[in-house]
Amino acid sequence: MKKIILASALLGVLAFGSDQFAMSDADRAMYQEMLENNPADMDVAWGGELFEANIGSEEALAKFLGVKAEELAAYLSGFPRYIEKLGMVASQEQVLQGAMAEAGKKPLALKSKEMAAMGAYVKSLSNGLPISIDINANEQMKKAYAFGEEVFTQHRGGRGLSCMSCHAPAVIGSILRTQPLPDLGSEANKAAATWPAYRMTKSSMSTLQKRFQGCMENALLAVIPMGSPEMNALEVYVTHAAKGKEIAIPGLKR
Repeated sequence: MKKIILASALLGVLAFGSDQFAMSDADRAMYQEMLENNPADMDVAWGGELFEANIGSEEALAKFLGVKAEELAAYLSGFPRYIEKLGMVASQEQVLQGAMAEAGKKPLALKSKEMAAMGAYVKSLSNGLPISIDINANEQMKKAYAFGEEVFTQHRGGRGLSCMSCHAPAVIGSILRTQPLPDLGSEANKAAATWPAYRMTKSSMSTLQKRFQGCMENALLAVIPMGSPEMNALEVYVTHAAKGKEIAIPGLKR
């Protein structure tokens, strides 16, 4: 009964799409301009410089991952994935930390702007390729996907909310805080294929895991640490929803 009441309360603050909540003409014009000149392009370029300074080359990263250099872009399109060398289902950023450590460099923090930029650059190497995550590749990925689904659907916090509270089929398309609630795997949103992305409302680039944390903060939920098994599993679950969608980094979000 409690969950039903809470869900009803949430629906009470949601409104379905209308002109009242539509993007303003000024915001729409800015969005169209940024589609052509995404400010995060500079972050990606900076990330390339950081990558060269900390890891060296695409060949070095491919060697760390145990793949051929010409296979790197396709391999990267399958993250998050189980990395035997790390003994875990890892995000791309955690692989970069491992590669930096192996190169004798101090790994950048997952939450740092530098890591976000470098991660964006590395993911952009797969631009134009479809997301190829394989949740049946091994037992570790199967467990990560199941765990991610649990994290996505579990009701937490004083409000009893979950990711599903804003992304279930019944509420997709309704408006919360002036923004439409998206289907994370739809062609229009394809979340995992377009993060890291520039957020117009924050005037900065953000990673998918950092965006997850922002949602949790807004819902007054305990924030799951970046790179934790729970957060990586959640990224696996959401990435699978966009499997087959074309990677386009950096993305642009309102």
